Amino acid sequence: MALGHIDYASRTIRVAKQAHNKAVGKDERSDTFWHELTHAILHDMDSRLVNDERFVMRFATRLNNAINSAKF
Repeated sequence: MALGHIDYASRTIRVAKQAHNKAVGKDERSDTFWHELTHAILHDMDSRLVNDERFVMRFATRLNNAINSAKF
């Protein structure tokens, strides 16, 4: 696992709290979660984009920013 991993069979997402003997910050963990969730959604949709890391990274970062900046 780099910073995150999704296990489709068990439907779990794991996000690291530490990498390379260094704490992973809250913002990076949040971005990693949305990245892995984007993979999960694309997998569920049988989308050809599921393994397109460039797309997933760009989409998840925008989603993370939108969620974290939302005011209700």
